[in-house]
Amino acid sequence: MSKTMNPRRHDIDALRVLALAVLILYHIGMYYVANWGWHIKSAITYEWLQDVMILTNPWRMSLLFFISGVAIANALANALACNKYSAAKLVALKSQRLFIPLLFGMFVIVSPQVYFEALSQNLIEPDFWQFWLAYINPTTTLLSEHHSTIGLLTWNHLWFLPYLWVYSIIVILFRQPITSLANARWLKQVPLGLMLLFCMSALIAIWWALSASYPSTHSLIDDWYNHGKYFFVFLIGLVFAMQQNWWQSITNYRLVILAIALCCYAFIIADRHGVWATLADLYQTNLSVKLFYAVIHSANHWLWIFAVVGFAGYYLNQKSTFISYANRAVLPYYMLHQTLIIVFAWWLKSLAIHPIIESLILLVLTVTGCYLGYELIKRSMVLSMLFGTTKKTPKPAIQRAPQLASPN
Repeated sequence: MSKTMNPRRHDIDALRVLALAVLILYHIGMYYVANWGWHIKSAITYEWLQDVMILTNPWRMSLLFFISGVAIANALANALACNKYSAAKLVALKSQRLFIPLLFGMFVIVSPQVYFEALSQNLIEPDFWQFWLAYINPTTTLLSEHHSTIGLLTWNHLWFLPYLWVYSIIVILFRQPITSLANARWLKQVPLGLMLLFCMSALIAIWWALSASYPSTHSLIDDWYNHGKYFFVFLIGLVFAMQQNWWQSITNYRLVILAIALCCYAFIIADRHGVWATLADLYQTNLSVKLFYAVIHSANHWLWIFAVVGFAGYYLNQKSTFISYANRAVLPYYMLHQTLIIVFAWWLKSLAIHPIIESLILLVLTVTGCYLGYELIKRSMVLSMLFGTTKKTPKPAIQRAPQLASPN
């Protein structure tokens, strides 16, 4: 392959930042949404907020895995281009980037979430440091009914990191057949519509085969439906990165894709409010109706991903100082944000502020806390390692449709 590097895709950098912004807003929404369990809840909750959050709920995490697939495609392209990194070196780099932050996050960052959740349920007495000593002790008897195989230790919102680590290691170990498939001449001739049909069909098959037997747990070991969905999305992102015709097509047809995505979302919301009651009554007994619902939900999942990628490609594929800065801060922000939301929400709760005003204050405090945290992290070599970032500006991570050499 040519060793000339392609221009950086600034739109993917921007999408990574926007995906994190959506995640922060979503987790703040979880504090106020009615009838959805979360670590702590506001005294005042709203059912209508469910409809708003369902807009991004089906695809927000898939977008992150899709972007991660694009990123690893570029990492493999760089490794092949410079012939510098072995599989072992790539595994070590990926582990340093993801596994160290995961362990640090579990032992330190996540612990206040567990503490305030237990405190809100009157399961413990107020004393964080005493709780933390029990939390990091895998043989503790504190809150034994809430134990996993490692006691109270948990990764909570950091579940994305071990999943991404596992998927990345699999791709690195099997990079030769994967890159051969991604560079297949016939694949480059597949139109966007046919690719979308394949993605929808595969997601339906994964849902049909695994969702009932393996409900979502985010526990890695037995979470086979989520693995089927997210690993597939991750692989699609990897392959998508190398198909210039797909990138161009979703940019050209972004308005059409968005319009159909909005129709799918409208159908789902109408169904939740009983508009299609007669049709919904047949869901469990009529195979055709069940398949129809599966098509709607699968289309909703993929079309929103492609819509935001298409709009980002049209409007955001240009260099931005802010995006360059924010892109380096994504992992620290991701690690810190949910803990900050819970800590600040717990403090604000006693002030009995109106939820609209309170939510705005909560957002400002959370983003400010993440900003100050990152500014501290990037100035410390130790903290930079623990949060999976570097003090130096990284080399371009996303390129325009990187071409991977087929293995010899």
